[in-house]
Amino acid sequence: MGITGYIHSVESFGTLDGPGVRYVLFLQGCGLRCLYCHNPDTWNLSCGKAVDSEQAAADIFSYRNFIRTGGVTVSGGEPFLQPEFVADLLRRCRNNGIHTAVDTAGSVPLSISKPVIDAADMLLLDIKSLDEKLCKRLTGQGPENTLATLDYCEQTKKRVWLRHVLVPGLTLDKALLEEMADYLRSFSCVELTELLPFHKMGEFKWKELNLRYELGGTPVPSGEELGMVKKIFEKNGLRYLWKE
Repeated sequence: MGITGYIHSVESFGTLDGPGVRYVLFLQGCGLRCLYCHNPDTWNLSCGKAVDSEQAAADIFSYRNFIRTGGVTVSGGEPFLQPEFVADLLRRCRNNGIHTAVDTAGSVPLSISKPVIDAADMLLLDIKSLDEKLCKRLTGQGPENTLATLDYCEQTKKRVWLRHVLVPGLTLDKALLEEMADYLRSFSCVELTELLPFHKMGEFKWKELNLRYELGGTPVPSGEELGMVKKIFEKNGLRYLWKE
């Protein structure tokens, strides 16, 4: 018997959440309320489907031949909100030679998330903003837990891919991006930063849930703005990838 977790959905052939072809398990439940969230239907933990970690691992193993160049990624929602389930699932996968990653905003204290971080091969860590005021506006919470997560990954030499959403008028700001690039230069654990231009593909879900979507009038980033971001990261010697 394993540990019970609550999932939202599964993608058995994912190519956007970590290296290679991956089995992506989306968990239910998130404490953040990101203005640009494209999966607000994952917020409420009580809406998830209960699954046993042994059962979840068995399903992952059945795709072994398809994910041998990649692995499994546990996403959300926020995986750190179900630490016992996720840590047990990751250990089962690693013990069977499957590469593991956790896609997280690092939004919970390290006292809760450490077992999950330790059990994973790598983290896909979403930094919303280094600026506390802006981070609270974007998510409802400051960046302290995320930054503590990154510090712990540096201490333990945990492999990290960062993620950062570029929202015009908010995070797509030259001064903020220069501050972030300067900050990231000191982290040897960070292999690259995935830069995600803002889009509205999840707006319809907000409407279905009768939620107010505050970014309805926000444009997608222009080519000129993205060029500015490119120059900042290249000037600081930071490896990056564009992600949709």
